[in-house]
Amino acid sequence: MHRIDLIVIGGSAGALEVLLELMPQLPAELLAPIAIVLHQKPTQPSLVPQLLARACSRAVREPEDKEPLARGTVYVAPPNYHMLIERGGTIALSVDEPVHFSRPSIDVLFESAADALGRGVVGLVLSGSNPDGAEGLHRIAAAGGVALVQAPATAAHAVMPEAAARRVGALAHAQAHALAPREVAPFLSRLAGQEPLPSPLT
Repeated sequence: MHRIDLIVIGGSAGALEVLLELMPQLPAELLAPIAIVLHQKPTQPSLVPQLLARACSRAVREPEDKEPLARGTVYVAPPNYHMLIERGGTIALSVDEPVHFSRPSIDVLFESAADALGRGVVGLVLSGSNPDGAEGLHRIAAAGGVALVQAPATAAHAVMPEAAARRVGALAHAQAHALAPREVAPFLSRLAGQEPLPSPLT
C-alpha cells in the first residue's frame, strides 16, 4: 500500500485523448487531488476543463493562485501560466520563463510537487513530442514517489514518455512503470490498496 497525496499528469500532442479515456476509469475511492499540465496555445482559452468534466464525475477546474488542494478535485493549468505545488498543499501560478518552450511546463509542476509532497506524489507522463516532464518525473522518483509513463507503443507521440522513462531509469533504485491507458486506473487501485504491484515494464 502506498499513500497517494497527489497525482500529477503531463502531456502534449495526443495526451488529451488519453485523459478523456482515463478519467472516467479512475476509482471513486481514489480521492487524491489531480493536477494536470497539457501544452496548449497560450493566447486561447482552454476547453480542457470542460471536456474532462464531461468525461468524469470529479470537479474539474483551472485553479486560482494560492488555492489549497482539495480532495476529489482535478486542476488543469491555465494557458500561459506555470502551475506549481507549494509546501502546505497550495497551488501557485507563475509567469516565469517557458521551460522547453512551454508555459505551463510539466517539469515545473512535477518538480514542485516532488519538493512539496515527496513520496506521496504519483507522476504520469503521457504522449508528446518533446522531453518536457523527464526531469520532473526523475525528481518524483528520486523523492520516493511513483513514476508512470504511457507505454510508448500506445502513444501518438512517443518522445515524451520515452524521454521520461530513460531519465527515471538513470536512478539506481527506480524505474518508470510503462502502462497502456487502460492499465492506469487498475494500477492506481492496486497502489492505494493491498494487491501486489507488477514489476516496472521499462
